Amino acid sequence: MTRVPRARQLTPAQAQRIDWLRRLSRLLDSAVAVPGTPWRVGLDPVLGLVPGVGDLIALVFGLAIIWQARACGVPRVVQFRMLLNAGLDTVLGSIPLVGDLFDVAW
Repeated sequence: MTRVPRARQLTPAQAQRIDWLRRLSRLLDSAVAVPGTPWRVGLDPVLGLVPGVGDLIALVFGLAIIWQARACGVPRVVQFRMLLNAGLDTVLGSIPLVGDLFDVAW
């Protein structure tokens, strides 16, 4: 009989950090429903509409999430993938119009 590992209990500080990350994720990705559709958008694609700095501000939010993931003990390979995603989002998101469509679809 194989033994199933038990889920580790979160400390109150970790639970609070995860709650904050969930709220930030919702704000960036799905805070507002698009009327008449099942779609939701967040602050990330809206920031992308600001020329020059919008995608950099979104990158700062993404890096904050990655920093918190590191503090929570997320494996390095996952952190690396998160960095790649943030970089891809920043580079493609900086292309006028195409980048904005990419941000909404991503």
